[in-house]
Amino acid sequence: MQAPVLVLNDSLTRESGTKVHHANIQASKAVADIIRTTLGPRSMLKMLLDATGGIVVTNDGNAILRELDIAHPAAKSMIELSRTQDEEVGDGTTSVIVLAGEMLHVAENFIEKKYHSTVICRAYNKALEDALAVLDKISMSIDVNNRSMMLGLVKSCIGTKFTSQFGDLIADLALDATTTVGVDLGQGVREVDIKKYIKVEKIPGGQLEDSKVLKGVMFNKDVVVPGKMKRKIINPRVILLDCPLEYKKGENQTNAELVREEDWAVLLKMEEEYIMNLCAQILKFKPDLVITEKGLSDLACHYLSKAGVSAIRRLRKTDNNRIAKACGAVIVNRPDELQESDVGTGAGLFEVKKIGDEFFAYIVDCQDPKACTVLLRGASKDLLNEVERNLQDAMSVARNILKHPKLVPGGGATELTVSATLKQNSSSIEGIEKWPYEAAAVAFEAIPRTLAQNCGVNHANGENAWTGIDGNTGVIADMKELKIWDAYNVKAQTFKTAIEAACMLLRIDDIVSGIKKRQAPGSTQPSKPTIEQEGDADTEQMIPE
Repeated sequence: MQAPVLVLNDSLTRESGTKVHHANIQASKAVADIIRTTLGPRSMLKMLLDATGGIVVTNDGNAILRELDIAHPAAKSMIELSRTQDEEVGDGTTSVIVLAGEMLHVAENFIEKKYHSTVICRAYNKALEDALAVLDKISMSIDVNNRSMMLGLVKSCIGTKFTSQFGDLIADLALDATTTVGVDLGQGVREVDIKKYIKVEKIPGGQLEDSKVLKGVMFNKDVVVPGKMKRKIINPRVILLDCPLEYKKGENQTNAELVREEDWAVLLKMEEEYIMNLCAQILKFKPDLVITEKGLSDLACHYLSKAGVSAIRRLRKTDNNRIAKACGAVIVNRPDELQESDVGTGAGLFEVKKIGDEFFAYIVDCQDPKACTVLLRGASKDLLNEVERNLQDAMSVARNILKHPKLVPGGGATELTVSATLKQNSSSIEGIEKWPYEAAAVAFEAIPRTLAQNCGVNHANGENAWTGIDGNTGVIADMKELKIWDAYNVKAQTFKTAIEAACMLLRIDDIVSGIKKRQAPGSTQPSKPTIEQEGDADTEQMIPE
């Protein structure tokens, strides 16, 4: 008998066939179980120690999974799911993983019965199409301007979060913020950019009830010369600059040889005149407030304060953009390009307040602000971080509704309806795909079931499209009356992501691990130490012993 042929290197491990399927399914179920308890209003919080030893206390599915360090490849791709979900629609991060885990779980039986995974995937995709069709059927449109309706919606989204005890408060904040920055692009399309134009300032201290949405922006800066410059200006004219108001220093070191002493005075005079001209160009427009992203020399400062102008320097670019959006100014790159139209007059009040031991500049009472700051106050840092995460979710939900004003019932009602419809459809499907299809139908029940488990009751039914579980009490109730809604595109995205991911993981039939970086032939020693030595060589130059 001939010797076995070794195709793979010794150091590689290879798993294939059903073994891999089972391993993947176990891994994804493990991930789903981690965050299963964070679904619904009666959810538990998770406390995580991150790499730096800080503590994160949260029940936002994405935040939890982000902190976990996971070795198994299949589990890693599960985590990607919740990331996608978070970036796409901002909510439903927990549901997507619970659902995907369940989809894989029901597929396990079929793999044991030697079904081919493509068959299962085909059935799942069919189920997905039908599920989206059901969603379309039971969704209802909503008037975006109907405040109480919108509040109910955002509230049911945050009801599952820790801040639900301040439900109205956070929902109000989120709605105010998103409706402020919403821009109509025409054709009924709303663009709401949360990342760019909504700044969340967390200031420890005070009560959560003190949180509010400013009709404008605030930032953590004081005026340059506190004694001289005004700290409160009503209806300020704002000029935003993106250039330094100081004498340009040479890029490389320039030497100037001066023969006569008078030349030195001339040099200084030139510098002074340069700055004077800069300031004169700015003062021509009679601003009350000059904000620059770069430096502001003492001299320029003197000229400005003499003219009674307040100045703020070294502002973050993102903050500057927000101010521009809020008061209608245009950020100017060179002072000589200033025009009257660049001056922002939309703000009602500029004021510097001291909160805690830091100064904050407010530009508020804007007429039609397209950017805003949400001011969060709270007892501790952990609390504030959690509130911020919840606010992020709430704002995403509000944004989704502004974009697609369609609702589906919450509380697991949607999933129950989808499940019931799919079960009925399954009888009309021919061939072998019928069983996985039916299993997918059952898998959708994972969400209402988890909801029920988290508040400690069990049951199932699916006659009425609006019947779901009241997550607080676990009683089956009518979601319309309880105002428990979900945004349509969150649900649709959840279903799509979950099923597509389940299919992807099912299609894997081989895992080869332990692949090393290619080494030059003949070099047998591991490549690790060489890297470190190079690194050490670098640091030695920087840190003199």
